[in-house]
Amino acid sequence: MDFMIEDLMEDMIEQGGSDLHLSAGLPPYFRVSGKLTPQEKYGVMSVDTCQRLIFSMLNNTQRKTLEQTWELDCSYGVKGLARFRVNVYKDRGAYAACLRALSSKIPNFEKLGLPDVVREMTEKPRGLILVTGPTGSGKTTTLAAMIDLINRTKAEHILTVEDPIEFVYEPIKSLVHQRQLGEDTKSFANALKAALREDPDIILVGEMRDLETISLAISAAETGHLVFGTLHTSSAAQTVDRIIDVFPHERQTQVRVQLSNSLVAVFSQTLVPKKNPKPGEYGRIMAQEIMVITPAISNLIREGKTSQIYSAIQTGGKLGMQTLESVLANLYKQGTISFEAAMSKTSKPDEVQRLIGGVPPQNGTKVAAKSH
Repeated sequence: MDFMIEDLMEDMIEQGGSDLHLSAGLPPYFRVSGKLTPQEKYGVMSVDTCQRLIFSMLNNTQRKTLEQTWELDCSYGVKGLARFRVNVYKDRGAYAACLRALSSKIPNFEKLGLPDVVREMTEKPRGLILVTGPTGSGKTTTLAAMIDLINRTKAEHILTVEDPIEFVYEPIKSLVHQRQLGEDTKSFANALKAALREDPDIILVGEMRDLETISLAISAAETGHLVFGTLHTSSAAQTVDRIIDVFPHERQTQVRVQLSNSLVAVFSQTLVPKKNPKPGEYGRIMAQEIMVITPAISNLIREGKTSQIYSAIQTGGKLGMQTLESVLANLYKQGTISFEAAMSKTSKPDEVQRLIGGVPPQNGTKVAAKSH
């Protein structure tokens, strides 16, 4: 069966899919509502078919890079359909690829169901705001909603460094410049160094991967810029530890002080499959741990007492703070997610059970939470 890469993309978007996987010896796979499903109607792809589909998305420079390094990150757009983030790699000697569909429409706060405290953070004049979580947990989407809100309400210079650019912002009230890794800059660190000479008010760092990038982001936040960044961590406390651990031992005390002064908030999020999504609804719902920096939390960071951060979040409800476990327990009590889904997303299962009020019976009836 002869088909083009655009046919697969169109089919996947129609099914509401997020990812498309191409591998020789298998049919194409779509990920829809978090589940991977083979698309048998296209048949099993040969090595040649798979390579033809992948190479049809690449220009000569990209092909050369792929042939030299055997891996490639790029983006590919189909007019009127969507843009895709593309990763090509080798699998048992043949080329394979994963394509992530990037929504061109910037999501708004209401549709994402983001808490008010996230909106409030966009009003901060300076500091470091981190959105963290595993790959595919909607970090870019949350940040896009925040950047879009600033663009609509303030006259600022927004500078982004991304890999790749997922949402394209049209300047509304703000001036927006977007730089893509590999096309507009050689590295996050280079772009950040240059950014400080480009008169930005707000800087978005797509990924804080290495010591130099993290160090520059903290410095930029300290010198009066509002800096947004992402990390692959699953809790607020773990985020603080990850940042500190990147630095050599002799610099860690100084970094703790810098971070305690510059960090404003951490949003750690994950996407949980819904129990019974209505037709046309997202099949997953976001659960977010929220830490807003208070003088008390700032002290814990400075003194290296990150193990106490969790209980500070538990008691910070008035400021909009919430633990991931309290969100999962509430979603379960509302009947939005199953007990199994809640447990699969937590590193503190005992805490979720305590908040729910024990282990639910197997027949699916809801448990009345214990009153304290």
